[in-house]
Amino acid sequence: MNQPVTQTDVQKAILEQQSAENRKKMMVNAVLLLLLLAAPFAMYPVFLMKILCFALFAVAFNLLFGFTGLLSFGHAAFLATGGYTTGYLLSNYSGLTTEMGIIAGTAVATVLGLGFALLSIRRQGIYFAMVTLALSQLVFFFFVQSEFTGGEDGMHGIPRGQLFGFINLEDNLNMYYFVLAVFIACYLLVQRIVNSPYGQVLKAIKQNEPRAVSLGYNVDRYKTLAFVISAALAGLAGSMKSVVFQLASLNDAHWHMSGEVILMTLVGGMGTLLGPVVGATFVVNVEYQLSQGPLRDWVDPILGGIFIITVLAFRSGIVGEIQKFMKKNLG
Repeated sequence: MNQPVTQTDVQKAILEQQSAENRKKMMVNAVLLLLLLAAPFAMYPVFLMKILCFALFAVAFNLLFGFTGLLSFGHAAFLATGGYTTGYLLSNYSGLTTEMGIIAGTAVATVLGLGFALLSIRRQGIYFAMVTLALSQLVFFFFVQSEFTGGEDGMHGIPRGQLFGFINLEDNLNMYYFVLAVFIACYLLVQRIVNSPYGQVLKAIKQNEPRAVSLGYNVDRYKTLAFVISAALAGLAGSMKSVVFQLASLNDAHWHMSGEVILMTLVGGMGTLLGPVVGATFVVNVEYQLSQGPLRDWVDPILGGIFIITVLAFRSGIVGEIQKFMKKNLG
């Protein structure tokens, strides 16, 4: 005779399933960490750092777009602001340590993000996207005409300096592990935010904002905080990028960069934690491979084609499609 299923049995089964999923995630994360630690001995560290910087940029954008449902066309402004601020301070104040320069660049990008949020957060849909694009273009023209940025020539010769006063960042290996440590810390921060009660509210706002309002949540406050955190992480990515390449240029402030981070997020998997990292890795590698061959003048059209194919046929992105396949076939 079959025993009736009790509520305790159901809860126990749910907990066991969650534990199994957590173990799988920990195993995947451990394998990825080992690969990242060993990667600079197999590949050029500077190229790997470029991937990590853009991966952090995509993770920051995904927090706003993938988990909150806010499509920003102005995130390039935060990437460039972090880079220019850090570059200027490290180039003109020799006593300033590298980590303080990066923190300052991140802080300025955070303040700029707050300004963007206060001006745009009450708009929705395409209106929100257009406001962020317009504000980003204002920042772009400011950098074009400012003397401290070097205009169209950019800011060159940014010193890497020393981390905490004794770790030489001119060594690419030291620089790589510093960038990796920052990236992992930010990735874990976003993971914690997404899985927290605050993150659950952000998901609710994305799925049905009027319902979230009816439940008593101040959605503007939640969205503003998400925007500011996203801007801060994007500014941090720009700050590290300027130190890695010892260069800050207008390319980082151009609207094309805002479009590129959207592509990275969609290709990798919008609304997934690992998706933006995979998307950034894919896009950066495609750009590099194409730029080295006869198709170097066709990089933008090819990326545009990839964007169209992704939107039409693989809307869940690489990671999203893999997750759907595993859930369907492996349970």
